[in-house]
Amino acid sequence: MKRTALSTAALVAFCGGALAADLPARTIAPEPFAAPLPPVFTWTGFYAGVNAGVGFNVRGDRQRSFQTQPFGPGDAFQGTVTYGDNIDDAAFVGGGQIGYNYQFGQWVIGAEADIQALRLRERDGRNATLTGAFPGAGEGTFEPAFRGTTGIDWFGTVRLRGGIAFDRFLVYATGGAAYARGPATRTEFPGDNGFFRERNIEWGWTVGAGVDYAFTDNLIVGLEGLYVNIDRGTRTTGFAGTYTPPGGAPQPVGTVGDRSRSDDIEFGLVRLRLNYKF
Repeated sequence: MKRTALSTAALVAFCGGALAADLPARTIAPEPFAAPLPPVFTWTGFYAGVNAGVGFNVRGDRQRSFQTQPFGPGDAFQGTVTYGDNIDDAAFVGGGQIGYNYQFGQWVIGAEADIQALRLRERDGRNATLTGAFPGAGEGTFEPAFRGTTGIDWFGTVRLRGGIAFDRFLVYATGGAAYARGPATRTEFPGDNGFFRERNIEWGWTVGAGVDYAFTDNLIVGLEGLYVNIDRGTRTTGFAGTYTPPGGAPQPVGTVGDRSRSDDIEFGLVRLRLNYKF
């Protein structure tokens, strides 16, 4: 009996082992292959590039008038002076820029400097007339004191920038200092001593905004708008100009109270930009 039980147990063990050998081997599935993620784009770094667009005066042509009075003893030219200012509407602007951006999170800050060619002119004191109740009124010629030309030939800016990035898209505001050089010619006082000509570099300020898009890791295209104000000072005088009656000599004409005239240059610009990011 005991021998039979042992034989049965051995047979069961043998058959179980044989059946297990016939079952397929258990395999572990390999982990799926994961491609490496592309590097995240960053705006941090130096860049340089070129730009082109249009610059335009923010002030249109103007008509002005003021009251006059005798400039000195014996003068009788009391009346009203009327004249106009003629301002260039727009002109091509182009140049280059260099700067640096630093990104933390979605925020981007940076600094940029640029230099531009832009020729704009403002011609004032055009078609001036002097009318009033004095001998020869309306028959002579009047030369206004503030007749002249002011403008710029080139300008540049040094600005800070700050904005928010949406991956490769950047929206920013900008502002800082501006400088420009151009002509300023004017007759301001009677005689040759009243004529002056300047071509100094003058300073002012600028504000603006723009958008940039990085279509590769190195090439960035953008659109930017700026307002620029160059401070060229304010001139004050009580001299209105000279009036030459028919057959007579030029005579000075005064203003009723001192009269001020600003030589500031104001203009805006819109430009396309292309930068290479290092």
